[in-house]
Amino acid sequence: MSTQNGLLAWIDARFPLTKMWNEHLAQYYAPKNFNFWYYFGSLALLVLVMQIVTGIFLTMQYKPDGALAFGSVEYIMRDVDWGWLIRYLHSTGASFFFIVVYLHMFRGMMYGSYQKPRELVWLFGMFIFLALMAEAFMGYLLPWGQMSYWGAQVIISLFGAIPVIGDDITLFIRGDYVISDATLNRFFALHVIAVPIILLALVVMHIIALHEVGSNNPDGVDIKKLKDENGIPLDGIPFHPYYSVKDIVGVAGFLIIFSIVVFFFPEMHGYFLEHANFVPANPFKTPEHIAPVWYFTPFYAILRAVPDKLMGVIAMFSAIIMLFLLPWLDRGKVRSIRYRSTTFKVLLVIFVISFIGLGYLGALPPSVGRTFMARVFSFGYFGYFIALWFISKNEKTKPVPERVTS
Repeated sequence: MSTQNGLLAWIDARFPLTKMWNEHLAQYYAPKNFNFWYYFGSLALLVLVMQIVTGIFLTMQYKPDGALAFGSVEYIMRDVDWGWLIRYLHSTGASFFFIVVYLHMFRGMMYGSYQKPRELVWLFGMFIFLALMAEAFMGYLLPWGQMSYWGAQVIISLFGAIPVIGDDITLFIRGDYVISDATLNRFFALHVIAVPIILLALVVMHIIALHEVGSNNPDGVDIKKLKDENGIPLDGIPFHPYYSVKDIVGVAGFLIIFSIVVFFFPEMHGYFLEHANFVPANPFKTPEHIAPVWYFTPFYAILRAVPDKLMGVIAMFSAIIMLFLLPWLDRGKVRSIRYRSTTFKVLLVIFVISFIGLGYLGALPPSVGRTFMARVFSFGYFGYFIALWFISKNEKTKPVPERVTS
């Protein structure tokens, strides 16, 4: 024991290991009323680590070459020991990453975790979301299947709608006049090195910013206001061991569901891995229906709902920008949905229905009826943010308790 203490003292003299442990775990006091919705932050971190580890093993066998990429993925699936499992862990992990992140974001919207003083925490989280979208999009091209190729063709061509500089941006992203080996190489480099570095840096900043201002809770009460004589929040408990052990339970439940999908439904009937992506990319044969992976389809449906290409691109990006602006669009003084008005609750329900509806419609071939419904759901999506600006200022809310409730 003395040897361990001596080693720890030697490390602490050169690196703040114990200080970091205490600040971010053992002596970081979190509200004692965390519920089910607070699992998803730690689960997002778990999936991120899993994606990095499985990605490293995949790069050992993958070849970023237009003539060899598809074959190398097939080689991983058929000939590499446990290669099929690593590939499915990675592909399924991508979808589960977005499921966890979307639920994590919804929890923030429900309990007002973006309000003062957590604006920067929310902004870092949104930049993580953007980086994750870029990472997923670039990784989606790497299998070099039919849907990978044509999906990238459609999405990259959207930048061409930007006036004056659109064509130059499109050419820069592709690295060629068409989707080619040059595109595959640069997407591989960005997917494996550049974006993960940015993603990890943003995650660190997100956690540091969160621990600086403290975690929100289902009541939206600031636990730092009431402390005992030792400066410890009366409604706070140390993150470790209480929540670290609680999160292990959440991790176990998550891994059971995740394993069922990986071993029995890894393609999820074409939603996680499209059937067309098991066919090699063919520049001369366009698939009957081109659509991005399910986690992009809500924004893709907004794009298709607008007749003009440029306005559609603006609407699609505006849908993401609105999320960035949420801390300033919501002018309410009450955080949690528990104490907010019925109008706010109805608006949030409409937003959720609209988002799910857009996601469903974006995965289907367009038609007159579906386009009309996409416009209705787009109105519901943007209407949430616009209405929130107007109703939040003078919203009739319930009294917020001084301390957190069980």
